[in-house]
Amino acid sequence: DQIVSVEAFKAGEFNFMVVNIAKQWQRDLTGKRFQAGELVKKLFPHKNDAGMQGFVFNTRRPLFKDRRVRRALGLAFDFEWTNKVMFFDQYTRSNSYFSNSYLAATGLPHGLELKMLEPFRAQLPPEVFTTPLTPPSTAPPSSLRDNLKMAVKLLARAGWRVKNGVLQNKKGEPFSFEILLVSPSFGRVMAPYVENLRRLGIKASYRTIDPALYADRIKNFDFDMVVNVYGESQSPGNEQRDYWYSTSAGRKGSRNLAGVNSPVVDHLVDSIIYASTQKKLTAACKALDRVLWYGYYVVPNWYLASYRLAYSSRFRQPRTLPLYYNPYQLLMTWWDGSVQRQRP
Repeated sequence: DQIVSVEAFKAGEFNFMVVNIAKQWQRDLTGKRFQAGELVKKLFPHKNDAGMQGFVFNTRRPLFKDRRVRRALGLAFDFEWTNKVMFFDQYTRSNSYFSNSYLAATGLPHGLELKMLEPFRAQLPPEVFTTPLTPPSTAPPSSLRDNLKMAVKLLARAGWRVKNGVLQNKKGEPFSFEILLVSPSFGRVMAPYVENLRRLGIKASYRTIDPALYADRIKNFDFDMVVNVYGESQSPGNEQRDYWYSTSAGRKGSRNLAGVNSPVVDHLVDSIIYASTQKKLTAACKALDRVLWYGYYVVPNWYLASYRLAYSSRFRQPRTLPLYYNPYQLLMTWWDGSVQRQRP
């Protein structure tokens, strides 16, 4: 119980806490002991690969087959508002499948990365070669209104038009889908997103189900949209096949939740797995990053490039932080500054 944990920490029942909830960090970890300097809360930056968290489209569903439709629905998510109102501006928008990592694609493809992509130019969206990876924004001069206007145009090109307030295809079928959740707390994030979709004439809903049923539906790809985290390491490898390979799209229980089925993606995944040098691995990851990004398989969410740690002020730490670590590994390097050490 997160509430009980915070109160127990403030009461001195334990001395170290990793905080994963923005509201707890901003509002709950306060009080006399913090003001007196007995307790400390501090951000510890890291360079761990944050991967990608996002709302995942199940492209096995006919509704989400069209890349323009997926892009349009991504334009309806207002990250800036969500981050400010719900998360106290603590997060950074995900702009890569290898967020916070040297493996993330930046700028335009060049060198070995471009060489890997060039043979597939005719099979790829032009943006892969012409546009840096940039998520939609509602920060001025952009706005949600402008994004929704663009979404309407994309949906129209894909054959969807609003009639009597309802987005319909040429057969008169409404655009309707369900977002499946396992965490009730995510409902407050989905509610404004669903409202923005409603402004496009889309009837979206979200539902939280128990973990056992959720796991079964995920295993069988029985969903329209889910929230998922694609975790990454500093040295990607075989797990990329389970994430993105065409054969995994039809294999129940795989982690290819989006149903990605692309010969280009398959080739780039193989290039990652069989890379003989670090340079080739990096280029292959960046090339894959671009192809996945402009496939619009997810609505990118956010990440935090720091650990939020609360602890007793008697703890001391090394001055230099490692680049890659988890908070419990870091704790093993701390010592109790209140203890007077005696020389042997």
